[in-house]
Amino acid sequence: MNIDMELDARGLNCPLPILRAKKSIAQLASGQVLKIIATDPGSVKDFESFCKQTGNELLQSGDENGEFVFLLKKP
Repeated sequence: MNIDMELDARGLNCPLPILRAKKSIAQLASGQVLKIIATDPGSVKDFESFCKQTGNELLQSGDENGEFVFLLKKP
């Protein structure tokens, strides 16, 4: 899968990962993908809600080596 931008949100707690993701995804064109790496366990539910509210597509949400990885696609 093509990753167009990566956001390192490790060490940040709610709401900072969401706020940074919102800022990052605004820079992308329609159809581009943002990869987010976070360590806050609350970010799983946060990104699910964020995508429902904003219309971005949550392509992937998973745990890799104790970090949470999300792939969001801009509509």
